[in-house]
Amino acid sequence: MWEHQSLFRVSAQLFAEGVFNLLDRNLRPEIFLLGFASAKEADEPDAVVVEPPTARYKPQDFREVKTRAAALEADTGPQGSVYHLHPNDHDRFEKQHWYELMCRATETTLHELTRSRHENRRSFCSVPVSLQGYLVTVVLQLSADCYEGYYSLPKATSARPANLPHATVVEFLHDCARALREADTADNDQPVLDRDYNELLRSAGRRLMLRVAPAGTHGLYDACNGVAALRHEGDEGIGTMLVSRRLHPAIVPVLTLETPVPMRDHRSIRKLLELSEGHTALISDASHVFGLGQLVPESDGQYEPLVTVHFTNHYSWEMSHAGHILMRVVSNTPRLPQGRVAADNFARIVRIVFPTLDADSTDYLWDLAQKASTQPTGTILVITAGAAQEAQRLTRQCFRVVPRIMTPSVLRLVTNIDGAVLIEPNGMCHAIGAILDGLATDKGDSSRGARFNSALRYANSSKYPMLAVVVSEDGWIDLLPS
Repeated sequence: MWEHQSLFRVSAQLFAEGVFNLLDRNLRPEIFLLGFASAKEADEPDAVVVEPPTARYKPQDFREVKTRAAALEADTGPQGSVYHLHPNDHDRFEKQHWYELMCRATETTLHELTRSRHENRRSFCSVPVSLQGYLVTVVLQLSADCYEGYYSLPKATSARPANLPHATVVEFLHDCARALREADTADNDQPVLDRDYNELLRSAGRRLMLRVAPAGTHGLYDACNGVAALRHEGDEGIGTMLVSRRLHPAIVPVLTLETPVPMRDHRSIRKLLELSEGHTALISDASHVFGLGQLVPESDGQYEPLVTVHFTNHYSWEMSHAGHILMRVVSNTPRLPQGRVAADNFARIVRIVFPTLDADSTDYLWDLAQKASTQPTGTILVITAGAAQEAQRLTRQCFRVVPRIMTPSVLRLVTNIDGAVLIEPNGMCHAIGAILDGLATDKGDSSRGARFNSALRYANSSKYPMLAVVVSEDGWIDLLPS
């Protein structure tokens, strides 16, 4: 398609890994490029280019994309047509409309391909950019299980992100499309994706807050950061704010301000935040705070889940909906809430590692894994068939205990010290505070801490069937082997 397409694809891949690894390493982003002959009718109307050529998708997989886009165009009917006074405006609209149809047709094709091949991938496409005779689109694929495991706002569309991962996908693909457009200029044929990863996430956070603000009011994200950065009489800002339209039937007014306070008045908002307590919260329509109120109980017929902003401490706040945290913001940088170990994923891996283990034992191990995942300073829970033998081997680098059934309450106590807890699949504990060993492996990750990498080495070197629940101090939770 153009001389530097391989360079751009590698740059986009590294960019995607940098961004999405900050959200969740289990998203596992993968990038490839698709190029279609630009015109609807050309010498080779079915010409398709896949970059890299070794991708698991072949050009023939996308032969029907243009046909599908044309069918979508026919389906839009007269209501999809806009006629402008100036011919140039009309042509620009028609071209952009065609590009969007191509994007939709490509995503539909990829969805069918991944479903027919039973691939655990979710595909997203950037709006094509005309470049060197091709319509070039960037395809981003993420782990479907991980992506779909996060709570989503209702009534989401491609332009209305459902959660922080979705908003990040939209921002990422916009950056890729911008870089491709720059590549079509005479003085820049090597598009660069050099935006700071955290800055892209901040833009995604703003986009998500714009999505939940009544009437699409701008500035809510930055206003929340401004409020969280202030102290009142030396105290950190801790309180709650409900975001809704005025006179919402699901809110019972407690106190109404005669003159609403603009959200840009951070100091006044910070002072009013002291009034929120328990179920009583500030009420804001994203542009003003107009009093205090309470959300009616779920049993009430007027109940509707509303977006809630919790100011947790200095420079920190989080946004939630219907009891689900959508994002946590610390020092103006949004992150996903670090999820607990997923029950179905844990049970699936346990069945693979310990195929003879019964359902009751699996449930008991799940209770222990849940308790381990709540340890704020990080820990390792090692479930191994050779727990007794490993406790003996590691005598000098662990505290051996008289074998006893590990319970969640005792696990909370013993994980307060460094080192791993060694238990058998039946829950019998043999050692605490164990320093794990193992041979170096090429599966190590230098971006992770010593706890994760030591557990990885141990898992790869163990001669016994084992499963490690690794809770890192930075909040990451891993199952090894995964």
